[in-house]
Amino acid sequence: QLQLVESGGGLVQPGGSLRLSCAASGFTLNDYAIGWFRQAPGKEREGVSCISRRDGSTNYADSVKGRFTISTDNAKTTMFLQMNSLKPEDTAVYYCNARTILYDYWGQGTQVTVSS
Repeated sequence: QLQLVESGGGLVQPGGSLRLSCAASGFTLNDYAIGWFRQAPGKEREGVSCISRRDGSTNYADSVKGRFTISTDNAKTTMFLQMNSLKPEDTAVYYCNARTILYDYWGQGTQVTVSS
């Protein structure tokens, strides 16, 4: 079964760090545009960070630039989101995504709560 499985969410204090993982099952991420999205209560889902399929370049939402880093493992089976200097406004359910013109896979979502 082709799917993305997320892990790594949790509760962290402001200023803390978390690392989210997203493992691809049944396929590799080589031919996919990949990224992370998040959805806070009462808000629409928004893009956080992505890696271009075309040239491997990375992009970040202005709100997370300098604090979050997207990456993959060498085998291109897992993507990561390293989140540092977390703020209460980063609280949301985080989703990973891998897509091509034909396919669009989403992780199940993992809750990140930033609170003292």
